[in-house]
Amino acid sequence: MICDGDKLRILVKNPPLLPNSSVFLLVGWLGIGLLMGGCGSFPKESVEAQQERPSVSGQANSAIPVDVAIARKDDLQKKLEYTGNTTPLRTVSLRSQIQGQLLALNVDVGDVVSKGQIVGQVDDALLLTALNQAKAELAALKSEVARANAQVNNARVEVERTRLEVAQALADAERQDKLLKEGAIAQQAAQQARTDANTATQAFRAAQQQVRTEQEAVAAAKGRLTAQQALVAEAKERLSYAKLISPIAGAVLEKVTEPGNLLQPGNEVLKIGDFSRVKVRVEVSELELANIQVGQSVQVRLDAFPDNTYVGTVARISPAADNTARLVPVEVVIPNNGAKIGSGLLARVSFIEKEQERVVVPLTAIQTGGGNNQNRNSNSKPKTDQGKVFIVKREQGKTTVATKPVKLGKSNDGNVEIISGLQPGEEYVVRSGKPLKEGDVVRLSILSEKL
Repeated sequence: MICDGDKLRILVKNPPLLPNSSVFLLVGWLGIGLLMGGCGSFPKESVEAQQERPSVSGQANSAIPVDVAIARKDDLQKKLEYTGNTTPLRTVSLRSQIQGQLLALNVDVGDVVSKGQIVGQVDDALLLTALNQAKAELAALKSEVARANAQVNNARVEVERTRLEVAQALADAERQDKLLKEGAIAQQAAQQARTDANTATQAFRAAQQQVRTEQEAVAAAKGRLTAQQALVAEAKERLSYAKLISPIAGAVLEKVTEPGNLLQPGNEVLKIGDFSRVKVRVEVSELELANIQVGQSVQVRLDAFPDNTYVGTVARISPAADNTARLVPVEVVIPNNGAKIGSGLLARVSFIEKEQERVVVPLTAIQTGGGNNQNRNSNSKPKTDQGKVFIVKREQGKTTVATKPVKLGKSNDGNVEIISGLQPGEEYVVRSGKPLKEGDVVRLSILSEKL
């Protein structure tokens, strides 16, 4: 049997001798017949293909598109970070206290020094000479004091001698008076005895006065001795200034001068920083000042040590804000174990204490009252602490959703805490193209997260 297609090929190869118009009419009629019928098997295959395509398209269209995210723990409240630079807890300028040439400087920038360590030497020749002169004068004064003490002792011996003479003269005068009364001696002899007693008494009083005079001389000599001792101590102290000694433990930040230079009193030699703790100075908006107080714990991160988080303390809040930007300087102190943190490092300070992390999801993922919340204001918190989320399930080649009840916590900035019900790592629906119900078949949008 020859099908219509075969007839068409024969006619095309061997066209009949017909007028031109008849040929065109015949070819047109054959073309219409070919489109409507064709060979015997073609219509059956076409129908089957057309029946298969709508079924595939219908299955795809039945799946509801959804945005899916993976549950993760996070901090609900976004932390406001302020940046600043690290500085030593304190910086001390080591200055020369005397005039002289700097002979030696034993440290350089970056060197670690301890408190009391000798770091340099100033020429002390003149100071040493002055000290020796003061010591010599002190020795002379000590001799003077010794001589004065000897004079006092001599005067006391004289006092004792005259006291004995007075006693003897008084006894003689009394005995002569007695003999005079008895008529044994003349009155002149008794009168002489009384005169001798008075003379001895005056000599005794003079000796006592001499003791007091010598004691005053000793006191004056001791005063000069004390003053000279102070001068010697001052000379020794000034001589000690020739040794440059670190007043604190820390690290050398700057070397201001070099050996060979002439120093005047007050000239700076070194800058030493105390790195036992580190300060960070940040400028905080006046709107945040009410939430900050001295002694408050803060979190500090350093770009130089990204894997470490330091817990610091607010040490000082400036009483004066910047008149233009309304920013208030706040000083934070952090520990520096091992002295790893240096000066000038970028620090990021957060004044919000770290709370327990919970699973945080967008408010649009929470279903309350059986409806889809994607049209609700993303910043409005649900009126109840109970809700549900749709989690994603993959079974038998299909992707479906199932409801899961959750307990809600705090909300902020369009997100809400999940206290219980949703575990980290679970896939949940953030938003959907249509309202969802238990068991609906879904397909993940290109915005969905992948496990």
